[in-house]
Amino acid sequence: MSTIDWFILIATISFIVIYGIYKTRKFNTIKDHLKGGQSANWLTVGLSVMATQASAITFLSTPGQAYDEGMGFVQFYFGLPLAIIVICMVFIPIYHKLKVYTAYEYLEQRFDRKTRTLAAVLFLVQRGLAAGITIFAPAIILSTILGWDLKLLNLSIGFLVIIYTVSGGTKAVSITQKQQMFVIMSGMIIAFFIIINSLPSNITFSNALSMAGIGGKMEIIDFSFDIEKKYTFWSGITGGFFLALSYFGTDQSQVQRYLSGKSIRESQLGLMFNAILKIPMQFFILLTGVMVFVFFEFNDTPANFNPQVTSYLEEVKNQDYLIEKEKFISIRNEKRDLQKKYVENIIIEDSKNLEKKILQLHKKEKQIRQNVKDISNKIAPSSIESNDLDYIFIFFILNYLPKGIIGLLLAVILSAAMSSTASELNALSTTTVIDLYKRNHIIKKSENHYLKASKWFTIMWGLIAIAFASFGSLFENLIELVNLIGSIFYGTILGIFLVAFFFKNVRGNQVFYAACISQTLIFIIYGFSEIGYLWLNFIGATLTIFMSNVIKKS
Repeated sequence: MSTIDWFILIATISFIVIYGIYKTRKFNTIKDHLKGGQSANWLTVGLSVMATQASAITFLSTPGQAYDEGMGFVQFYFGLPLAIIVICMVFIPIYHKLKVYTAYEYLEQRFDRKTRTLAAVLFLVQRGLAAGITIFAPAIILSTILGWDLKLLNLSIGFLVIIYTVSGGTKAVSITQKQQMFVIMSGMIIAFFIIINSLPSNITFSNALSMAGIGGKMEIIDFSFDIEKKYTFWSGITGGFFLALSYFGTDQSQVQRYLSGKSIRESQLGLMFNAILKIPMQFFILLTGVMVFVFFEFNDTPANFNPQVTSYLEEVKNQDYLIEKEKFISIRNEKRDLQKKYVENIIIEDSKNLEKKILQLHKKEKQIRQNVKDISNKIAPSSIESNDLDYIFIFFILNYLPKGIIGLLLAVILSAAMSSTASELNALSTTTVIDLYKRNHIIKKSENHYLKASKWFTIMWGLIAIAFASFGSLFENLIELVNLIGSIFYGTILGIFLVAFFFKNVRGNQVFYAACISQTLIFIIYGFSEIGYLWLNFIGATLTIFMSNVIKKS
């Protein structure tokens, strides 16, 4: 990295942290720390909600997901707008009316303490894991880029987030997330236009989309009803709806964002702002990944985007790898020539023939990439991760972007990591203090005591997240891992809330045992079936509702 890149990176991150601490220096009550004084307007709420979702994983993994599988991932979000409408009509008015700090407080008022505790613990488990992943994502990438020790980066990123989360609580998170979203979206828009302008001069945007289509990257909607497929219209509109309903309606990392709104209307407008912009934002990020795919059709790439894999295989001069490398270079050169002919060709018949040939080469290239992964898994040390989808966008940034922009994009990654992790730590601390510590504290303590406790719990969860990040390993794709972890737990949690809202005759014991049975069955279904993970949200919620009513009648 150049000096200017370092300057932009350090200056951007420092400004966000210092600004957040400065603006919240006078917030010294438990209400201020956990609910931000309930003073946020709809724009602050909306941007805070968006920034909480937009972790480093979003900007590392989503372009890689699009590069590998295309635009189909956008179907994941199809159920989100409808879920937001339901939350605005049902969830938000109840939370504001009862003046709760956490969503789980409501469950004790509706059912009993053990049901509240169960929902809170399920949240803490899945969100605690997710917080570690949000630290791990930028750390493992930056360790490769900068040559720094992975554990050192985990500690650095983690402690940076802990500092301003502890200092300012919810208010600091909300305030800084506005600046973070500005940095994030500015960086992605700049990167997108650089990609487009870096394509050969005779390649129009329309040509680029056509080339992406040949590679199967523009298949946006899949109407097939196959429950083993991860992303279809039906899994998105059904499983995605239930996931979004649980995430935005019951996950404290989100609930805490809109509970900071100064009124029901401000909270509702903030969420609707998110509902309107979320799908276009994800579509744009995926499209950026697709354009990276097109860009690499005319530019050199390694057989594996993780530089550690390539460096190791080159260093040991593995013969199997060298053979695959030669095949890879040959296929890439042949495909590049065909792509140029395709763009220049105006005869439909010839174009169809070229498309078939290019598609065959795409498949051969993908197979070689898989072969290189297999070779790496066999001979490379376990510390070298062969899965490289999360390295694709970083590889492009480092090797093809101009000076200054590299620093900005790295600031995007770190800003996203900080905003999402800070929100998660804040929510974990709040739930621990309000739903476990304070609720089970026999002797009442002062508000100042609970304020201090919330800060100590923030530190505790920060250290747990850092520890998990230090021992984590790459999944095939990190964004899928985060959503998978959520889907295993979200259905059951949502089911508890839906019973609370709409089944007034169901009591605490009934929903508690129903939720325990439902969660157990979800573990079994996930472990012994190939069902797409989005469906787990639907199954978990419906199982909890069904079992609650069965137990009630028995």
